[in-house]
Amino acid sequence: MPVKRRYSSTRCEFGECDGIRPTIYKVLSQPTTDPIFTSLCANTATTTLFAHIRAASPGSPIHIYNAHPFTFGRYTFMHNGGVTGFEHIKREVLNEMSEDAVLSMHGSSDSEHVAALFFTYLAERRGPGVWEKSHPLSEVKLALEKAVQKIIDIQKEVLPKKGQEYGASSLNIAITDGEQLLTIRFRNSATEHPPSLYLSTTAGVTLNRKYPGHPDKEVDDAANKKSTEEHGDHVIVASEPTTYQKHQWELIGKNECIMVGKDMVVRKEPVNVNY
Repeated sequence: MPVKRRYSSTRCEFGECDGIRPTIYKVLSQPTTDPIFTSLCANTATTTLFAHIRAASPGSPIHIYNAHPFTFGRYTFMHNGGVTGFEHIKREVLNEMSEDAVLSMHGSSDSEHVAALFFTYLAERRGPGVWEKSHPLSEVKLALEKAVQKIIDIQKEVLPKKGQEYGASSLNIAITDGEQLLTIRFRNSATEHPPSLYLSTTAGVTLNRKYPGHPDKEVDDAANKKSTEEHGDHVIVASEPTTYQKHQWELIGKNECIMVGKDMVVRKEPVNVNY
């Protein structure tokens, strides 16, 4: 289930909002069999892009509404992993959400419920239109930590009462407002690790066909290509390295938060959640 989400200023130029807003395309078919998806990839450009291929959790319907990423205002939210025992705590999680967050949901996945809980906390005491505004990454981080903590607290309280075993959840999450990025690699276990999540500030050169280098091989025809120095600052976060050159990638630490502001400086902090 490929999904592509890019940011554009078109709505700002012709519509009612200020700043860039996300444009989304979701499809249930394989990427190589969808000509629209291929055309979009070949003929559009953006300074912020989220892409996701969903592996549905057991029992979760294969539906376009359950495909990541999820949009709330100008924000985009993406999750890799799973919430343990979600079907048994879903009602309790919903009870923690604001009405606006519940009404903004369209699917039934654990990921979208985590997103809605996060956006509930981001909007606390901030008034209407909060999801349409950019907020400091420190506030985004606090709201996400509060959402993750609440999920864990609900699991601990509810699962044993329903005869279910409390276990760890993997919450690799990425959030952007189109100008800033926050991502975490998290699992609430002392011994188990979350799925991999990698960071790169150099691989974009190799991935761009206008510059020297090739993502899959060492030999590359560098004739008539731009110099590496011409490439701008960039940050890539991916579940797996997307180039063969290992030195271009850094594994994000367990329970670590990566924040990238408008200045493109990468900041690292621990995820402050008790488990």
